[in-house]
Amino acid sequence: MKALNRIIEAARQSPTRIVLCEGEDPRVLAAAVRASREGVARIVLVGDPEAIRSAAERDALSLDEIALIDPAASEWRAILADELVALRAAKGMTHELAQQEVLKPLVFAALMVRLGYADGSVAGAVNTTADVVRTAIQLIGIEPSFKLVSSFFLMMLCEPFHRYKGGLIFSDCALVVDPDAAQLAEIAMTAADSARNLLMEEPRVAMLSFSTSGSAHHAHVDKVVEATQRVKSQRPGLAIDGDVQLDAAIVAEIAERKIEHSQVGGHANVLVFPNLDAGNIGYKLAERIGGAKAIGPLLQGLNHPANDLSRGCSAEDIYYVIAVTAVQAQAARERAAHHTQEPHAA
Repeated sequence: MKALNRIIEAARQSPTRIVLCEGEDPRVLAAAVRASREGVARIVLVGDPEAIRSAAERDALSLDEIALIDPAASEWRAILADELVALRAAKGMTHELAQQEVLKPLVFAALMVRLGYADGSVAGAVNTTADVVRTAIQLIGIEPSFKLVSSFFLMMLCEPFHRYKGGLIFSDCALVVDPDAAQLAEIAMTAADSARNLLMEEPRVAMLSFSTSGSAHHAHVDKVVEATQRVKSQRPGLAIDGDVQLDAAIVAEIAERKIEHSQVGGHANVLVFPNLDAGNIGYKLAERIGGAKAIGPLLQGLNHPANDLSRGCSAEDIYYVIAVTAVQAQAARERAAHHTQEPHAA
């Protein structure tokens, strides 16, 4: 898994602080201890410290290198509660209610990320996807240059039988049900950023359709074409083909026959699906029939990294998501530093 190994090595180069809020779960504990031991991240576990320690003792796991935070006893409780009121007062949040809300580990962890006490968060082994995503959007917030949060899967094709070797970004496969052209363009641009950060190579984006270069005429095709044009106007240096069928996106010989002046040339590493039906079916076909390893769903478009887990995930799955979150946090840190250094307009 060369691409995945690169992610892990990148995470080790400049470890970030990743907070997890489901530390009583044995899978989360095992992944947290491994990530800490291997230098992938500096781990913080939010929850009941005694319950977490008891769970660790049952599996003979050492928590020596991991910080434990009890929301009820934390010196940050009042600060986080004040921030929650400032964020949600218009929705009826009061100081009394906020003091109780921040006792929830999921809420506490998200506010830690928002205020810079942690660089990223991982949850979802116990909490539902709906709760994890809603909390991230409401409390961590959407990155100012975007309007929506979407998802992607990091698909690893590393087995001897795989014709295509390496990593691919599949987006959106979990969140946005039926994006319009503007939303689809935004998904494509955030997915391209995800490819650059995680695959550590220049993104080559395929805007997937049942049509290639106008071979079919339909409103669904028109949406993909419009989205592609939007991306080209906003990211003129980005390699992108659309509308394009899957075979022309990933097979050079077919791209050469079907696409005149292709920018991707059948070597796409970012596959953008036209809707959630296609995306969800596509990644599961690649995983279950194609034998790809699917890591995700991962979130993109947030102010700071926060990623979801499947409740059926393994400790290894969580470990990989921690590594991905750590690399996303490095990129977010670099982005913030760049914005700080930019001169202000007169």
